[in-house]
Amino acid sequence: MVALVELWAPILVSAFLVFVASSVIHMALKYHNKEYRGFSNEDEVRAAIRKGNPAPGLYFVPYFADMKECSTPEAERKLTEGPIAHVTVSPSGKMNMGPQLIQWFIFAVVVSVISAYMASRTLAPSTEYLAVFRIAGCTAFLAYGFAYIPTTIWFKRPWSATLKDLFDALVYGLITGGTFGWLWPRG
Repeated sequence: MVALVELWAPILVSAFLVFVASSVIHMALKYHNKEYRGFSNEDEVRAAIRKGNPAPGLYFVPYFADMKECSTPEAERKLTEGPIAHVTVSPSGKMNMGPQLIQWFIFAVVVSVISAYMASRTLAPSTEYLAVFRIAGCTAFLAYGFAYIPTTIWFKRPWSATLKDLFDALVYGLITGGTFGWLWPRG
């Protein structure tokens, strides 16, 4: 086994490299942009939401507090008429990506710590590159990507968006695995 403290370099370097790769994916490649659309009547939708003055949070339209309500004639009418929507309301104000970028980097560090933990419990010092790559990379891939699948199943998130996010997770897993294989303690 390898002490977790010995893996601080691959933890921080892999988190940094994933952060950079994510920036390239979202700012240069922009293949996620096609997943988002605006409403044709955006001003009316914004006015309707603003009129209700909802606090930041998750909202469902139509909303049912209990599954029993879903079988009432009124609920069935609403579901048939549509639309069915899942809406996230964020606080109003000027766009500031700083807090999200900091949280994303912290998340990347946490994923790298989890990858380090899995590798450190299963591999010895001087383990060959490919063995380290497999454990750390697979752990990172799972952590970065698999949470999207339940949101697709339950909240009807488009599979195309989830597949793109799984591709991103694969890239991040490869980066993490490669970094751990490269910086793994040799003795």
